[in-house]
Amino acid sequence: MPTAAPAPRLEIAVQDVDGVRVAAAGGADRVELCQALAVGGLTPSVGLVEVATTVGPDVHVLVRPRPGGFVYTATEVSVMVRDVEALVDAGASGVVVGALTLDDGAPALDRHALKALVRAAEGRPVTVHRCVDVLLGAPHRLEPADLVEQLLALGISRVLTSGGAPRALEGTPVLGALVGAAAGRLEIMAGGGVHPEHLAALAEAGVDAIHLSARAAATDAGPAGPGGGPDSYDRTDPDLVAAARAAIDAGAG
Repeated sequence: MPTAAPAPRLEIAVQDVDGVRVAAAGGADRVELCQALAVGGLTPSVGLVEVATTVGPDVHVLVRPRPGGFVYTATEVSVMVRDVEALVDAGASGVVVGALTLDDGAPALDRHALKALVRAAEGRPVTVHRCVDVLLGAPHRLEPADLVEQLLALGISRVLTSGGAPRALEGTPVLGALVGAAAGRLEIMAGGGVHPEHLAALAEAGVDAIHLSARAAATDAGPAGPGGGPDSYDRTDPDLVAAARAAIDAGAG
């Protein structure tokens, strides 16, 4: 009788210590820690990482110096390398990075930047984030097998992707192809517009992990005044984390 595939691991993207606690209490296997999820996430402070690593599961930290696209200057890459070094020293279990370059106008992985970031991680697992969806999606359509081999050659442990689609649910054919090409050598993590009701379909694609932010309506943080931006911010919703955990456990049952 064939052995059942293990259930996907659950990763929750969080942006504060309370989010780490909620993810841990809800049964997340790890968290991706960042700040400014509203713009896709930015590098958190060293102080936040130091505290977060004491209260929850494995903390993998996003290193992204600014919003916008993923083509970085040499100065920005230097900042990212220094951030990785500092975050590893602060106790991060791993880092989440990404960088692209333009080759005659066509995007490609920035191998020079990614090699430098892997070296800076000093053996911690390195995840490449959804910058790869620029390559997998239209109009570029990089073959999943080619992406897998490129990432493995760079020493990458894991890739977070929607399969090049706006949402991971719509990218399941590509996610399945990535799983097949990786053959256990690279962890394939589905992410992008994921809700608990999507987890069964994503698990059927064979992914190793599923990533979602589980964000709820904004929380009132008191008056911000004319210089502080909105008076509220998104928080990690314990009910959404619990629903995601339950969906994964139901599929494994």
